[in-house]
Amino acid sequence: MVIFMQIESFEINNEQEGERLDKILAEIYPGQSRTFFQKLIKEDHVKVNEKTEKANYRVHAEDLIEVEIPPAVPVAILPEDIPLDILYEDEDLLIVNKPKGMVVHPCPGHYTGTLVNAIMYHCKDQLSGINGEIRPGIVHRIDKDTTGSLIVCKNDECHRFIAGQIKEHSVTRRYRGIVSGVVKQESGRIEGAIGRHPTERKKMAINEKNGKPAVTHYKVLERFANATYMEFELETGRTHQIRVHMASIGHPLLGDTIYGSQKNPYHLQGQTLHAMTIGFIHPTTHEYMEVSAPLPEYFQKLLKKL
Repeated sequence: MVIFMQIESFEINNEQEGERLDKILAEIYPGQSRTFFQKLIKEDHVKVNEKTEKANYRVHAEDLIEVEIPPAVPVAILPEDIPLDILYEDEDLLIVNKPKGMVVHPCPGHYTGTLVNAIMYHCKDQLSGINGEIRPGIVHRIDKDTTGSLIVCKNDECHRFIAGQIKEHSVTRRYRGIVSGVVKQESGRIEGAIGRHPTERKKMAINEKNGKPAVTHYKVLERFANATYMEFELETGRTHQIRVHMASIGHPLLGDTIYGSQKNPYHLQGQTLHAMTIGFIHPTTHEYMEVSAPLPEYFQKLLKKL
């Protein structure tokens, strides 16, 4: 029998009236999906005015919603003593500088050597469990071959607080990258919905019909003979966003053989992209903070070579 350790209740306000029950719950708990709450509702762990309702129930002002929050499922991922480059740490969170080639969380083909394995060893039992078995502590991620700043949450309150900011697109995320070709404009804005590629399911693509809105801001830092060193700032955070957007304007990232050329003259391991700066409101102090990760050695060497 499942024991629910936490029961929370809240009252619907006028602005929320008319919304679906599952959508309201996903907004209140931004670290979880509507699918998660649809499952809870189906299993009678959500009550409206002390009665069970369906996920598509339209809420009314002053409805009293009661939710039973299950405890985190014990993880089946083994902690591993893998060195971490920690940029910042306190009782609520840490920010790590993820190296190139490291997968963030376990997935088919990568069940060991991931960032999650490393942080489980470092944090012991101090990690948020809101993502259950697969991604303890992980509130966002970056690609395997992208380096840089990544937030890890140590408790569920921190996880919800940071996830809420990510959902509202209020987290500052600045990247550095080197793209193919010479970008003529000093700065610009790329807007194009991103979704699954219609035929190549492992790729993302500009997909205005089925994709999610995506906006990337960029500026040129330095131009070379046939490459450009750039800074990117994300307004949204879609999968492969910078890679897809830059490829869409004819300037794929150097080393990105998925969205760019199959040729790799600089012998790079994946795309030349670095998540340099991340900024957010701290969950406890409620003050804005920014943390930056230095450019990795391979990136600095490539800049000198160019």
